[in-house]
Amino acid sequence: MLSQQGRRTASLARDALAVNLAVILFGLAGVLGKMTALPATIIVFGRVTVAGAALGLVALRLGVALRPRNARDVLILGGQGLLLAIHWLAFFQSINVSSVAIGLLSFSSFPLFTALLEPALLRQRLRGAELVGAMLVLPGIYLLVPSASLSDAATQGVAWGVLAGATFALLSVGNRWLGRRYASITISLYQEVVAACVLVPALWLTPLTAPLTLYQVFLLITLGLVCTALAHTIFISGMRTLTAQLASLLACLEPVWGILFALILLGEAPAPRTLMGGAIILAATLIPAASALWSRTRTRRAYPVASSSS
Repeated sequence: MLSQQGRRTASLARDALAVNLAVILFGLAGVLGKMTALPATIIVFGRVTVAGAALGLVALRLGVALRPRNARDVLILGGQGLLLAIHWLAFFQSINVSSVAIGLLSFSSFPLFTALLEPALLRQRLRGAELVGAMLVLPGIYLLVPSASLSDAATQGVAWGVLAGATFALLSVGNRWLGRRYASITISLYQEVVAACVLVPALWLTPLTAPLTLYQVFLLITLGLVCTALAHTIFISGMRTLTAQLASLLACLEPVWGILFALILLGEAPAPRTLMGGAIILAATLIPAASALWSRTRTRRAYPVASSSS
């Protein structure tokens, strides 16, 4: 039989594998969206509709409490749903007008905005590593931009990607606050449903020139079911034993997987300047998580008895 330490190690390895699988699926999402060849509004509406239906069934199956506690929480949950719609619209628009690599790498600028928002909204002290990482994002974004003109498709892609990063940071900060009061599936379900409702009027602005093909429907279902509902469920499940810092390090691989999928499935090869800017942005996202993980490891080594009981 495995010892307690052996079981803990096995559980940690299993959860790390689960989180990495979720990150792989997250990286695939942008590629599937581009493969549909559909406008961003239709891609996002299909994604949130399928994901919302799946999460609704799971919530009913598990008997998860869905009723908001008060009117303020209703407004916040609704606002988060609106933010989710804007975030995914910006993300898929970035990929549609440029490339998967530019969309994912410019979106990865979100630590810059998180570093600015968390101290103001959650009353958290900004650590030195977070400040350094946030500042490093700026030269990375600069390298992604080929020209200062918005007539350039790549520049448009970076602008949309940075908007996706900014809205994701605000969404994450809001979800951290909501996470203290509601189950993750409750928060996700409300956001998906509200995002779908918000996008209904937008669909009239982007009418289809032809009916959806079975191939496009299959991609949208896969995007909503596998890359959203399943991926988020796996990610949350894997967080049972992992630290937030280790999960963040694994999440940094999302652009890497996305670029690899784009190369294999779409034949998109990033330019050297894009790879250089992306490397700087990824390094910027790694610094705070690696610093926090290193500090935690040192504390465990210094105080093994105290840390083992946590």
